[in-house]
Amino acid sequence: MLLVVVLFTIGSLSAQQLSGKEKRIVQTIEENNDEAIAFLERVVNINSGTLNKDGVKEVGEVFSEAFEDIGFGSRWIAMPEEMNRAGHMFAEINGNRGKKLLLIGHLDTVFEEDSPFQTFKMVNDSIAHAPGGNDMKGGNVIILYALKALQENGLLNNAQIIVAFTGDEESTGKPLSISRKDLIEAAKRSDIALGFETSTGFNYATVARRGASGWEVEVEGKRAHSSGIFNERVGAGAVFEMSRILNAFYEEVRGEEYLTFNPGILLGGTFVDYDQKSSKAEVFGKSNVVAQKALVRGGLRFISEEQKEEARNKMREIVSNNLPNTSARINFTDSYPAMGPTEGNLNLLAKLNEVSLDLGQGEVLPYDPGKRGAADTSFVAAYVDCLDGLGTMGSGAHTPEETVNLNTFSELTKRTAIMIYRLINEK
Repeated sequence: MLLVVVLFTIGSLSAQQLSGKEKRIVQTIEENNDEAIAFLERVVNINSGTLNKDGVKEVGEVFSEAFEDIGFGSRWIAMPEEMNRAGHMFAEINGNRGKKLLLIGHLDTVFEEDSPFQTFKMVNDSIAHAPGGNDMKGGNVIILYALKALQENGLLNNAQIIVAFTGDEESTGKPLSISRKDLIEAAKRSDIALGFETSTGFNYATVARRGASGWEVEVEGKRAHSSGIFNERVGAGAVFEMSRILNAFYEEVRGEEYLTFNPGILLGGTFVDYDQKSSKAEVFGKSNVVAQKALVRGGLRFISEEQKEEARNKMREIVSNNLPNTSARINFTDSYPAMGPTEGNLNLLAKLNEVSLDLGQGEVLPYDPGKRGAADTSFVAAYVDCLDGLGTMGSGAHTPEETVNLNTFSELTKRTAIMIYRLINEK
């Protein structure tokens, strides 16, 4: 249904040719492409794993200087020490012409200082192995060099554009009320947000992302000799109760489109000790002792707040219906909200599609939100129209085989620059 709506909208648009100014933008991007790739190599070779606070800040400083060189004011927003996160780099120009834009990226990667995968290395003439080059330093460089092309042609005058590069997207700092405060405030001063997370394909963009939240179930049973299990005094034990709960989740909550939930770690026995920071646990139990403790932690993905709450209510009801001599409780933690496929997002996709057609790059279609993870655009989706997935192409993100496709780098930068130019000139 979503795809049909978008295709109908796209089909109703009449294509227009690139203007003279837009052709000059394209030419400038082509002239700057070798410089852009060299800049990408430079920032990739600075380790910025989320917990490497010095590295994250160093990458932020490199981008900050580059944005200041094209007329943006920049600032570093430090996070409180107890959050163990470096902070964020914001750059901004101010004006009142056209749409007010928020361009979103992130500085951190999943590759920490002890990772063996640290450097940019060409595989052939168009593919490079690059830790974080695809997710998502390449997207950051696309933003920079799209804006650089506009600035070099004198086309940013009187525009309002905020560039927000967070330093903890891969492992978001808690509480979210602090780590995403500045991003949300920037959205409230904007009309449109464009996210440059890794592309899902040259001819796709993201109009919707599922939200993500955590859940934890703790079960208590009565410890006793196993010969007494199932009798009135001992009951079912914690492991059977946890098994009942998980099976009921599978049978009664599963099935709705875009809704998924996954139990990531499961523990049960006489004693259970779980360390949230390390995600490691110790369990003690014996086969002839009825388990008195069970714990499961998992994640929940959803396409809307309504879907999330409906699923949570079903899970609460299941947890409350206990087997004999057991008790259970479930707790939920919020992380990323959902970015729904709103009419405004679909209209943005139609505009991007028109840009792509005018550039001779083909149609841009909506990517299946069931195949995308959460991202920072989700935090601003309640305040502005959004598109995401506008960054670089590549493969193997989050693995030691991560690559970035340099063959499409210039074309994606052109698409971004023309899209920005048209938005900041809308009445």
